[in-house]
Amino acid sequence: MHIETELIHAGHGPDPAYGAVMPPIYQVSTFAFRGVGEPGPFDYSRSGNPTRKALEDCLAAIEGGTRGFAFATGMAASATVVSLLQAGDHLLVHNDLYGGTYRLVTKLTATQGVEVEFVDMRDLDALRAALRPNTRMVWTETPTNPVMNLLDLPAIAEAVRGSGAVTVCDNTFLSPYFQNPLALGIDIVVHSTTKYINGHSDVVGGAVIVKDPALAERMGFLQNSMGTCQAPFDCFLVLRGLKTLAIRMEVHHRNALAIAQWLEAHPKILRVNHPGLKSHAQYELAQRQMRGCGGTFSFRVRGGSEATLRLLGAVKLFTLAESLGGVESLIEHPWTMTHASMPAEAKVVAGITEDMIRVSVGIEHVDDLIADLEQALDAI
Repeated sequence: MHIETELIHAGHGPDPAYGAVMPPIYQVSTFAFRGVGEPGPFDYSRSGNPTRKALEDCLAAIEGGTRGFAFATGMAASATVVSLLQAGDHLLVHNDLYGGTYRLVTKLTATQGVEVEFVDMRDLDALRAALRPNTRMVWTETPTNPVMNLLDLPAIAEAVRGSGAVTVCDNTFLSPYFQNPLALGIDIVVHSTTKYINGHSDVVGGAVIVKDPALAERMGFLQNSMGTCQAPFDCFLVLRGLKTLAIRMEVHHRNALAIAQWLEAHPKILRVNHPGLKSHAQYELAQRQMRGCGGTFSFRVRGGSEATLRLLGAVKLFTLAESLGGVESLIEHPWTMTHASMPAEAKVVAGITEDMIRVSVGIEHVDDLIADLEQALDAI
């Protein structure tokens, strides 16, 4: 089926108890056994819950995986994935990524005996050279947050294949609607479902989807053992948000591209980082690998940090806040907000500058959003 249909129907049908069309919220901690030594399909909500299963099955279907897993937060999903590693393993990470992931692997994973190494995976030769006999995981993110660089996922998957390492892709920025890493050869897909998948800024959550059944068994064991799963009510909210993902993503993409084109022509803007612009260095890769660009991108303001901060303080319709992917438009300063946990030198290597702004373009009327940016730029 087409993804628009799977978003509505995958993972569930009418509830067998009373015929509810949408999955009910099974807000319970435990389930009765059928008899001594005879558990039913669910026994304890940490191990499994009907509402969570409906969400997980839907996520697996739309990402093309065999099994999906729903987590309490996006970081809980990422932390569970890196828990596949053990002391002595080598983890390769792309050097331009979300600040929370950087904090996780440098402040936690690296202290547990895992060797963490950053490499620019746009350079495939550098990636191949960095692979070691003990490399067990290669972590990618594309488009990257907030610089909007792209990684060639099929090429990375091919470079890593046979090395004994699993490949991971954070697909949060595009959602399964615009990109499917598993179909491009990646082993594990990670999402912050807080963002586009839920889409309404009213719940936090994460997801992991895998294709290999053996890897799915390992992820299921970790999710149950660590207790990082998502609560039933939050699963219900994310599943409800998924129903409108297709129509929301189309508007996010259309609005963001129009704003990016407008900003690129503005004399007070130094640079616009949007993979849908022909000026983007990897525009051809975007056309080949992605079906759309989502609603998040970044740009740099002429006049340095002072002008940048003045613009951030002058917007009226855009909300100054972290996060992204909701129906409302957000604006933020990566240097001091989402990537504040990264050392300054790491931010510079990643391409994050003090004059950079990241926007998450919502589904408001695009003319109103442009007018807001125009009046804010006039304040500089």
